[in-house]
Amino acid sequence: MTDLSGQIAKSRRGKRGASTGLVFALAALVVLVVAAAAFVALVLWPRWPAASVAPDAPALPITVGGVLFNVPPPAIRVAMQRRPGAQERLDLAFLWPSLAPPDPTARPAPSELLPPIDRLFITIEPQASALSPSDRVRTIYPRYLAETQYDGPDGLKVISFNDDSPYRGEDLFFDPTAQPGFVARCSRPGRAGTPGMCLYERRIEAADVTIRFPSDWLPSWRALSRGIDALLAKLRPSG
Repeated sequence: MTDLSGQIAKSRRGKRGASTGLVFALAALVVLVVAAAAFVALVLWPRWPAASVAPDAPALPITVGGVLFNVPPPAIRVAMQRRPGAQERLDLAFLWPSLAPPDPTARPAPSELLPPIDRLFITIEPQASALSPSDRVRTIYPRYLAETQYDGPDGLKVISFNDDSPYRGEDLFFDPTAQPGFVARCSRPGRAGTPGMCLYERRIEAADVTIRFPSDWLPSWRALSRGIDALLAKLRPSG
């Protein structure tokens, strides 16, 4: 009887020890699960972005596609882009013809008419393909152009894109005296006074620059071309 009682006591102690070990293991597992969940939440939980630089701050060093630009903050159209460092895209605006950044606090006066466009709009992105803008003009556009060209403003030539092309409703304006020279792809004015808009493209190292401006400015394309060159040179730091 004594031996049996001892065995039962040992069995109970063993069960209590096993239960204690099981509880400890479960507690440790719970701690690990909670810690893992906390880590995932910390990594994936959306965070408020850091405050952007004030518009009146000095020019910001910003890289796009590995290319360095010095950009005045008031020219940056998207507040989240007003910060130094690498970015996937830059959206800028500069007044024409002064090429100064617009006043971020200015507001147009109320009017029933569309206000005239008074600025250049610039988008800078990493190059999307190996084909440069000038290569696209030489190799892609001719597939979709009409056969007839006609005279444009101040010495430019104009060729319309075919109606069955991806550029339907647009015209190609180019300087026939320079290769490559000034080339702009422009939409035609629309209804309700919507202005036609032109795209002028440049590549700077590994960054593609697209400049948009109203087609009404084409009669002053020579001054516009010089202004764009000066503006891009100012955005690129010397050396």
